[in-house]
Amino acid sequence: MKTLVIYYSRKGENYFNGSLKIIEKGNTCRVAEFIRDAVGADLFEVETVKEYSKSYMTCIEEAKAELKAGARPELKKYLDDICGYDNIVVAGPCWWGTYPMAVITQLEKLDFTGKKVFPVMTHEGSGLSGAPGALKKYCRGAEVGEGLAIHGADASESPPEVEARALKNLK
Repeated sequence: MKTLVIYYSRKGENYFNGSLKIIEKGNTCRVAEFIRDAVGADLFEVETVKEYSKSYMTCIEEAKAELKAGARPELKKYLDDICGYDNIVVAGPCWWGTYPMAVITQLEKLDFTGKKVFPVMTHEGSGLSGAPGALKKYCRGAEVGEGLAIHGADASESPPEVEARALKNLK
């Protein structure tokens, strides 16, 4: 079984247990790397052409506006084909109850027929929120598997949980 992790992650100023903190590596990136290490997955990072604000508070307002507008931010690069993969993990921070709109930009360009997709969210209290529903909507033709929610502030200590879930669902 070949696995791909498509993810968006925010480094820099982030919300951590009720306060703002600067982090060198985004929480979702950490989780994506733990999945890669557990099952030998390939990684694809979603990166926007127009970067979000360095200020966390401004960034979440930008994310809210994108969600409200149904925006599809332009990406620096796109995946065109996922035919070589059986499992696709879609990972991102929970922004207003779902994935960042940049993730949706990427998902809409792919054919998920016959694939199994797994929602992964990093969050500060929202859990998986709307991630499973988003994958059902935007990954047409896929079967949506069991999701995984990782508390963002605990992401760096999550390898045992992430690896156990990855080995259970992706091998």
